[in-house]
Amino acid sequence: MSDSHDSFLADRLVWIPGVGPRKAEVLAGAGLCSVRDMLEHFPRRYLDRTSVTRIREIEEGCGEITVVGRITRCGLKGYSRRQRFEAELSDGTGTLNLVWFRRTSWVRKALETGDVIAASGAPRVYRGWQMQHPAFEKLLVDEDDTGSFEYNGQVVPIYPGTEELRKAWLDSRALQRIVSHILKDARLCFPEILPPDLVARLALVSHDRAMREVHIAESLEAVGLARRRLIFQELFLLQLMLALRHTERDERSGRPFGSEGDLLPRLLQDLPWPLTGAQQRVIDEILGDMRSPRPMNRLLQGDVGSGKTVVALAALLTAVSDGRQGAIMAPTEILAEQHFRNIDALCAPLGVRVTLLTGSRKGAKRQKALQEIAGGWTQIAVGTHALIQESVDFQDLGLVVIDEQHRFGVMQRASLRRKGEDLDTLVMTATPIPRTLAITAYGDMDLSLLDELPPGRKPVRTEWRPESKRGAILEWLREQVLEGAQAYLVYPLVEESEKLDLRAAEEAYEELRGGLLAEFDIGLLHGRMKAPEKDAVMQSFLKGEIQVLVSTTVIEVGVDNPRATVMIVDHAERFGLSQLHQLRGRVGRGSDRSWCILIAGRELSAEGRERLETMARTTDGFEIAETDLRMRGSGDFFGVRQSGVPLFKLADIVRDRETLLLARDEAFRLVEEDPRLQKHPLLRSWIDRYLDEALQRVAD
Repeated sequence: MSDSHDSFLADRLVWIPGVGPRKAEVLAGAGLCSVRDMLEHFPRRYLDRTSVTRIREIEEGCGEITVVGRITRCGLKGYSRRQRFEAELSDGTGTLNLVWFRRTSWVRKALETGDVIAASGAPRVYRGWQMQHPAFEKLLVDEDDTGSFEYNGQVVPIYPGTEELRKAWLDSRALQRIVSHILKDARLCFPEILPPDLVARLALVSHDRAMREVHIAESLEAVGLARRRLIFQELFLLQLMLALRHTERDERSGRPFGSEGDLLPRLLQDLPWPLTGAQQRVIDEILGDMRSPRPMNRLLQGDVGSGKTVVALAALLTAVSDGRQGAIMAPTEILAEQHFRNIDALCAPLGVRVTLLTGSRKGAKRQKALQEIAGGWTQIAVGTHALIQESVDFQDLGLVVIDEQHRFGVMQRASLRRKGEDLDTLVMTATPIPRTLAITAYGDMDLSLLDELPPGRKPVRTEWRPESKRGAILEWLREQVLEGAQAYLVYPLVEESEKLDLRAAEEAYEELRGGLLAEFDIGLLHGRMKAPEKDAVMQSFLKGEIQVLVSTTVIEVGVDNPRATVMIVDHAERFGLSQLHQLRGRVGRGSDRSWCILIAGRELSAEGRERLETMARTTDGFEIAETDLRMRGSGDFFGVRQSGVPLFKLADIVRDRETLLLARDEAFRLVEEDPRLQKHPLLRSWIDRYLDEALQRVAD
């Protein structure tokens, strides 16, 4: 791409007629700062005005149509805030009532009796045929034309907008005019960046044609071809980045771990339970990576309770046996402290020294931990994001383990890896990742899967009940606790909110300990408590001194109490599927039968009902993850900023799954043939810019 073309794409929009400094400022507030931003602000849908429907031909359920006719009467109806603007449209075959409930003053100025317009929308039956908030276009016709109207229309793009844009008279039609003006500029030409043989083999339209026709096209078929090209290109560029990173990692030489020593065999021999077949297989995969001169970059997926911690410890002990340090980073202090207790208990008989470093460690304790890590006394460091602070130095860090990795930002994960040279990296997640998301966000990583639960575990029985059953559920809970059970009660808020009609954890805690559960010891846990307070409550719960723990989602990950057998989630419809699955994973960690009861709020949407029914139907984390991905969409599955998935402009990995798989195959094939993209310099430069922009968006 030429420098002059790049410069043009970077131009601000004030040179465009009708875009002054004020409107340019409003556009910039919506992320539309430059010509490139404007051209990559793609329409969210299109109105097909290439065909016109006669009013007498309208049928119920016909969907969005375009009707052309003359306004025979129009005006405001109703009073005060309930005013609406109505216009009667006639095409000689019938009449259609057009209604606007919003922006009535604007429509009143734009339309008057006698105007001939093309109106597009979905008709419905209400005292005859009615179309609410139609998009319309005024047409020029002869004054004496009273016949049936002919209209050779076009495909009209509808652009996404904001309230701020609309207030500045920058609605979809205004954005369309700006884009149209840009597309007419002679400086604009999008060069072909994909390999010509790939474009021909997949029958893709050219890059330049796609960028133009996605905005202005003569037919919906042309729009479809343009979108197909651009969606493939977005997915292909991402997969190409992953393929290049995978190849570059394969070519890097690190420090292979040599001596295994006797630490790992002693650990496995002393474990009170045998490894599952899946655990042994994954440990073998990890040790194979660590012995290789290529730095390990492996993603470990394991459903809740599948034994990831022991696998991580096996890797850490392998690093220690070779004379190097290992570190494991967790997203919360509760999880970090639990990892520390478990790892320290298993390492103490082996003589392996473990240090905990979290944000709540201050003063002398913090300085002691920093000295232990920097001086090499510490062989395994356990902590939160405190491990990545500049003041933390390692003597010889060889392995990094990142737990619940999706909760850390891309830059946070990279900061920990920079604490050593050519580190081996193992990232773990208890949230099963659907295949489409895995190959999108983690396609440059090797994958290990713990797909087997330890023997003796029983599936957690899950049921959902309406709010009217809350009293009966709490009575049942009381009976369970009388029989010796421990239970969690999870609420979505800490304090009562005037805006949200949700049960609050503090309110429920006070109510229960003074009422139905007064005879039991009840604990309260939430994120606003100080670390020592949280730790004291958790220790009491783990020791059995607290029978019922009232909590927010602070216990979502990492809390491991094998004696807890009851999980009750209030207003469960407000939680995401993956979150509910994590909460359910806090019980069923022993050999006793466990229960998860989901209480739905009064107003249960169809989507909320589907989530609860999914939880009641299956305990398969991957099935739940696939359903969650379908319902929430790819961008919100983990949160784009956390997962590192580039912000796609058009592509959607759920809808475009087949295109994603095709793009992956083509990208990895190209890198295998041309590992440095030396034969494709334009594509290489585009990739470098695309990668920089994607990482910058995540960093911001």
